[in-house]
Amino acid sequence: MGKLIKEIMLGLFILSAPNLNAQNNTSYWQQHIDYTMEVNMNVENYQYDGTQKLVYTNNSPDTLNRVYYHLYYNAFQPNSEMDVRLKSIQDGDGRMLDNGNSRIETLKPNEIGYLHVKSLEQDGAPVVFNEEETILVVNLAKPILPGSKTTFTMNFEGQVPEQIRRSGRNSSEGVALSMSQWYPKLAEYDFEGWHPNPYIAREFHGVWGDFDVKITIDKDYTLGGTGYLQNPNEIGHGYQSPGTKVKTKGKTLTWHFKAPMVHDFMWAADNEYVHDVVPMENGPTLHFFYKDRSELNENWKNLQPKTVAAMEFFNKNIGPYPYEQYSVIQGGDGGMEYAMSTLITGERKFGSLVGVMVHEMAHSWFQHVLATNESKHSWMDEGFTSFISSLCMNEIMGQGKENPFDGSYRGYYALVESGKEQPQTTHADRYDLNFAYGIAAYSKGSIFLSQLGYVIGQDKLMQTIRRYYNDFKFKHPVPNDIKRTAEKISNMELDWYLTDWTQTTNTIDYGIKDVVAEENKTKIILERVGLMPMPLDILVVDSDGNQETFYVPLRMMRGEKDNPYPALKRTVVSDWAWAYPTYELIIDMPKEKIAGVSIDPSQLMADVNRENNTYQAQ
Repeated sequence: MGKLIKEIMLGLFILSAPNLNAQNNTSYWQQHIDYTMEVNMNVENYQYDGTQKLVYTNNSPDTLNRVYYHLYYNAFQPNSEMDVRLKSIQDGDGRMLDNGNSRIETLKPNEIGYLHVKSLEQDGAPVVFNEEETILVVNLAKPILPGSKTTFTMNFEGQVPEQIRRSGRNSSEGVALSMSQWYPKLAEYDFEGWHPNPYIAREFHGVWGDFDVKITIDKDYTLGGTGYLQNPNEIGHGYQSPGTKVKTKGKTLTWHFKAPMVHDFMWAADNEYVHDVVPMENGPTLHFFYKDRSELNENWKNLQPKTVAAMEFFNKNIGPYPYEQYSVIQGGDGGMEYAMSTLITGERKFGSLVGVMVHEMAHSWFQHVLATNESKHSWMDEGFTSFISSLCMNEIMGQGKENPFDGSYRGYYALVESGKEQPQTTHADRYDLNFAYGIAAYSKGSIFLSQLGYVIGQDKLMQTIRRYYNDFKFKHPVPNDIKRTAEKISNMELDWYLTDWTQTTNTIDYGIKDVVAEENKTKIILERVGLMPMPLDILVVDSDGNQETFYVPLRMMRGEKDNPYPALKRTVVSDWAWAYPTYELIIDMPKEKIAGVSIDPSQLMADVNRENNTYQAQ
């Protein structure tokens, strides 16, 4: 049966789908924000000051009397929540530790991060505000009525922390400035209310809007990140038009970026960056920024055609990338996605460099266009990204894997076996272990989609992904949105799937309990051992090597998928209702003629005990 499984896996993911039109959801609303910021960076002491004008549009039906800002850099101080959590969790993040001790705990005053608001007005009137570590609580001078706008004007100052987590200065690879989470960022307000989550090293949730940002910095530094540079011929550094001679005066340059319809803004800067530009045919312009090191240059040059291939793959299989540029930047502490850009560490083997680029680029769809609340639904951005990046790597790197998601399944099984699993509905900050969070978000989140393909069919899965993107781009989708999209595409009921997989730790375990002769027929007794329901594909091989499949629909699905093995005869039998622990499958074949029986030959169903999935004649 091994050859058959390989053939099945190679044919499962035919990545094409029709262009499906979005349906308007008239009850949906989301807030909008416009940032205008000017910041001055001192590269000697890594301190900066800035001004911010913020126009906030209240599209909600609610009157707002308070707003909140995120002040992320305040987490990088001794005894902050991030510091305390790092010291109290059993498996602390190794990037944030030094010989098992918190790196935050030992930061000196000139090494810590901080972000302080010096003044804040609403429509010209001062407001009362209180800094509570990484959250600024603002009591408004006047309520923001439904459908109205208000303007906040602010002066702020900050200090860039030593590179410890995502953002910071002087990384282990020598990158001067990785400027993410650097500005006072208004918190999201949605149908669930405010989301002023303290920063404890996890993920984010932001308001859609337009950014107009001016950054003044030492002229020797090259910048890259979010947005479109508005003054390239004044700046140079590889941005200027061909043949343009750039002349600069003074010690600094002011870089002017604009970024339409994004929910974050990141930039990085270094005085040794190489800046390569790769225009794509029928696609965005790609920018690459990396340290000028002989040991890096070859890998970073070779990374560029792979980045083109990845962009083309995602455009085809999710939907068109909606911006005009994307930047791959050496910086940060691993890999982290931002609007129109990513920060990745660059001193890697080539395969690893491609892998981290692919994963972070995929987040441009699953998070920076489909902007889920990562704190509450981390599996929707990390998991969906892991799923599509596994397919992408398998294609652009010629990996030839029978099951591109095998690593995700192994991770999930290890988590189940550990006994440390928590439901995916757990808030990202509230997982008991980083291990449990990582597997739940990345591995189990990826399996949500790969297993959904098993449930509804691979063609329907890829149609679901494309429609989900088309319907919910530039919005804040929630778990029900991907489920309802899959239901519309498949014409099946899937609430059971979303409920059991994401809201519980119920496991899938189906087995072949017995194979019994009944005159000239055979009765295969199947059993449900785990609590999570599933439909079943059953492969039967006779003594002559002939193969056929039997499909046992799950009654509560109220539908049946198409035959995933068109080369084989398939018989659809009666539904299995979940409450019944056993099911009798009658095969019109003598028992002595049966050579083997297998549940789920694709192995896309995340059955936690595969040992009871097969029967072989003695």
